[in-house]
Amino acid sequence: MNYRHAGVLLGGILLLVIAMGISRFAFTPLLPFMRVDEGLTFQAGGWLASSNYIGYFAGALGAGFIYKGKKSFLLGNVLLNVASIIAMGLTHSYIIWIVLRFIAGATGGFIFVLTSSIIMDYLASHLLTRWSGYVFSGIGIGIAISGLFVPFLEARFHWEGTWIGLGVLSALFLAATLMLWRHIRVQNGEKVVKTNDTHIWRGFMLWLIIAYGLEGLGYIITGTFLVDIVYNIENLQAYASYSWVVVGVAAAPSAPFWMAMMSRFKPVSVMFIAYILQVLGIILPVLTQTAWSVLLSAFLFGCTFVGLVTLTTGYGRQLFPQQSGLVVSVLTTAYALGQIIGPLIASRVENHFNSFKAPLLFAGLVVFCAFIILVVGHFITKRSTAHNKPLQGPS
Repeated sequence: MNYRHAGVLLGGILLLVIAMGISRFAFTPLLPFMRVDEGLTFQAGGWLASSNYIGYFAGALGAGFIYKGKKSFLLGNVLLNVASIIAMGLTHSYIIWIVLRFIAGATGGFIFVLTSSIIMDYLASHLLTRWSGYVFSGIGIGIAISGLFVPFLEARFHWEGTWIGLGVLSALFLAATLMLWRHIRVQNGEKVVKTNDTHIWRGFMLWLIIAYGLEGLGYIITGTFLVDIVYNIENLQAYASYSWVVVGVAAAPSAPFWMAMMSRFKPVSVMFIAYILQVLGIILPVLTQTAWSVLLSAFLFGCTFVGLVTLTTGYGRQLFPQQSGLVVSVLTTAYALGQIIGPLIASRVENHFNSFKAPLLFAGLVVFCAFIILVVGHFITKRSTAHNKPLQGPS
């Protein structure tokens, strides 16, 4: 890979740092401070999270219909996303927060899908597909940045100044991307004629979509409330922010790691491993509340949730290489739908049982169900290949 290709990839990574790591997930370490200072309930925090995920659902769904002017449309969404980050620190209105989190989510959905498809298509056109997984490292890098910067900024400028500071940092990343992408030309997409060969709602792809939707529902409970949960365990409060840093540090290299695993072993088998490890990571704080168990939980969660994004979208594109935009959009929409529901159920479960253990157990159960669906879909699709030879299936 030469410097120009590396620059294009780096630009894509920075866009995911902004939209996913900062705009989306900085909310997790900031939520405890906002809840204390503004008197927000656990349920109010859940509604803020769900507003973001409803927006993300809308953006991910809409991105599948963008065929022309992808680059300009993408960068315009990034600018709006950065503005929404800064604006969070300029108001104390809960209603405006709801609107801003929706805007951040909607633009984030567009950014994730369009950046992923642009980078995947660009690298494929230059025979560099093996590097495509690296773009998702932006999620983990952004989480690590938010985990490190939030405690530092909050101690000096409170949560309001933290949002503004993260927004300024995001603006710098956007400026860097504009420079790195100044020569990139993105081809207009073309609508693929629907035939049996291009119809994605069949074979193993359908099982993959369902499992990915459940993964979105399960993982987001930990992704939204991990720091808040740790913060509310009295003897572990000091580790709350560190737990989110561990998530980011584990997530950053996980994308290329899981892509390498997928290239060496059967993709579905690798996904099986990632799902089981994530279930263990989610339920670990339920089994034992020690510093080591919390940090190990954060590590397992970080290295698997980005890994499953990488594995699922990468494998989906392998099944339908000519429809990367549509595949990523459909998968991300299912994922986003699960994320809308997750925080709302988690807040109700926590309120009913008055325990952080209950929503974590629920999240672990949902992710385990996603694993079971993937296993069932694998064997059913594999069995059908003995009679028919479809163009896609487990491998």
